[in-house]
Amino acid sequence: MAEGNAENFYAQLTGFADFDGVIDFEDYVPVPDDWTVLVSDVVGSTKAIAAGRYKDVNMLGAASITAVLNACDHAELPFAFGGDGGVVIVPPALAANAGLALGRLADSAPGTFNLSLRAAGIPVGELRRRGADLLVRKYTLSPGNHLAMFSGNGLDLADAILKGRAEGDFVLTAQDDELPDLTGLSCRWEPLQPQSGLMMSVIVKPEGASDVERGKILDEVLAATNRILGAQLTANAPASEGSVKFRWPPRGLMTEARATAGKSGVTMRYAYLLAETFVQGLARIFGWRVGAFDAPAYERELRTNTDFRKFDGHLRMVLDVSHEQADALQDYLDGRYRDGKLVYGLHRADAALMTCLVFSLEQSEHVHFIDGANGGYAMAATDFKQRLAKSATS
Repeated sequence: MAEGNAENFYAQLTGFADFDGVIDFEDYVPVPDDWTVLVSDVVGSTKAIAAGRYKDVNMLGAASITAVLNACDHAELPFAFGGDGGVVIVPPALAANAGLALGRLADSAPGTFNLSLRAAGIPVGELRRRGADLLVRKYTLSPGNHLAMFSGNGLDLADAILKGRAEGDFVLTAQDDELPDLTGLSCRWEPLQPQSGLMMSVIVKPEGASDVERGKILDEVLAATNRILGAQLTANAPASEGSVKFRWPPRGLMTEARATAGKSGVTMRYAYLLAETFVQGLARIFGWRVGAFDAPAYERELRTNTDFRKFDGHLRMVLDVSHEQADALQDYLDGRYRDGKLVYGLHRADAALMTCLVFSLEQSEHVHFIDGANGGYAMAATDFKQRLAKSATS
C-alpha cells in the first residue's frame, strides 16, 4: 500500500519514451493513498453520439481534464482522456480546488454543452480498501509533454463507483453558479481523414492471473499489430501530415466559445476566436510565426503529442488502417479472445477527432486527445462490454 503525501510524486517520476514499455509492470509505481481520483463521465453519451453530437461529447470529456488542471495551476499530474469522460489524480493539497472545479463543470455542463456530466472524487486509499490497486508510469511524448499510463484495477473500480450513482459521499457538485476555467481547451481542426482507408478504435484488456501473464499477452498484441500493419504504430497514427487540415472558421468554434467564454459572454468570445483563428489560418498557409505561435513547429509538435495509444489497464488505440488491416487485426484479436487470453472491443469510422489542450505555446507544452468519429472509444467500449458479458457466461 502506498504511503505518504508527496505533492511532487508524479512530477518526480522518470518518463519512458518507448511505448512498448507499457508492458513493464514492475516499473509502475503505486499512487499514494491520500491522492484523489477525479473521474467524470458524460451522461447519455451513446444517445448523444447517435444524434451526431460526438464532437460535443469529446469536448466535454476533455473539459473535465482542463478544468482540473487549470484549478491546479497546471501542476504536473497524471490524467487520461476516455472519449466521453476523463480522469485526473490529484494530491491532498490540490484536492479541494480540483474537486470544486470539476463540480462546477458538472453543474454548468447542461447550460454550456447541452449535456450532463457526472463527476466523483474518490481517494486512492478507498479504492484499495475495496480491494483494487492503482499504479502509474509517465510516458514521454516530447520534452515537457507526458501521458500517464496506469496499471491495476483502480480506475475500473472508480468508474463503477461513479456510474453506480449510489455513492453520495463521492459525488462532486459546486452549486455556486461559478464557471470552471477552461482556458486552453480547443477543437479547431477538421476531422482527421484516414490516409489508409478507415480509423479504428481498439480496446484490449489482457486476461491473466499475474502481471507477467498479462504483460506477455500485451507484448504479443503489440507485436501482432505491428506485423499486421507492416510498421511501427506511429506510422498509423491518425494525426499525420496528410490528415491534419484546417478550415476557417473552424466547425467547432462555437463549442469552444461557449466552453471558454467565462464572464465575457459567448458573443464576445466567439468574435475574439474568429479573429484569432483567422490569423492562425494565415500563419499556417504562409508558415508565419505570430508571437509565441510558430505554425510549422506547432503542427510538427502536434503530430507527436497525441494520445492515439495509451494504457490504463486496457490498451487503447485509434489507428489509421486499411480495410484489410482492420479485418486482419480483428481476426487476430478474435482468435485470442476465443482462446481466453483477452477481451476486446472495436469501432470503425470514416474519420477521427482531435481535441486540443494547450498549456503553453512558449514552452511547446500541448497535448491532443484523439478519438474515433461517430463514437470511437464509447462505441468500442459497448462492443467490449458485450464481449465481456458473453465470456463471463460461457
